[in-house]
Amino acid sequence: MIHDIDSALRGLIEDEVLDGAAVDIDFAAPTKDWAARRNSPTIDVYLYDIRQDVTRRAFGRVERRDDGRVTERRPVPQWFRLSYLVTAWTQRPEDEHRLLSDLLACFLAHDFIPAERLEGPVTELGLSVPIGVALPPSQDRSLSDVWSALGGELKPSLDIAIIAPLLPATDYPVGPPVTHEPGLRFLARESGEEIESVDPRPVTDGARRRGRIAEVS
Repeated sequence: MIHDIDSALRGLIEDEVLDGAAVDIDFAAPTKDWAARRNSPTIDVYLYDIRQDVTRRAFGRVERRDDGRVTERRPVPQWFRLSYLVTAWTQRPEDEHRLLSDLLACFLAHDFIPAERLEGPVTELGLSVPIGVALPPSQDRSLSDVWSALGGELKPSLDIAIIAPLLPATDYPVGPPVTHEPGLRFLARESGEEIESVDPRPVTDGARRRGRIAEVS
């Protein structure tokens, strides 16, 4: 899921910000060593935090159906906040500010990552992926703390938050649909001899629709 979001962000920046300009896009941590090796204008999109969005946490299972019958049950998707530190690296601060301005305008133009840019399992869910830019940081961290952890000096940056769904890989297969109602056998207490039998009756579609007989797992 994360690499699919990376790919979507790269495509968005290439098409709507750079438009063919000779600027690299990197996802590495912007440490001092990384900055020293950089030899061309670069936009760095560093994923620095991954957290579950508990406000969207849900429970239950999603049913998959084939020809109207349940064939599989899966847990509901869980949502994760991916926080990116976006910086521009050039020889002149003015050029960096221009890139940051274009990046800010690009991200503000989208409430969600465009569906056509998403790939992989995220697209199978058919859910929108919200995107936020320059939101206030949470109380338990600040961007200055991120820069301190990277060992670098504080630099103008954009904080991008992506809320992406992830479907747990646990599947719960279900049994085949019931085709007959339960049958009954009556045995003599002492001899065990069968004294009466009620053969199972086929289950009709009407009975199934009324909920009298359900698929079992």
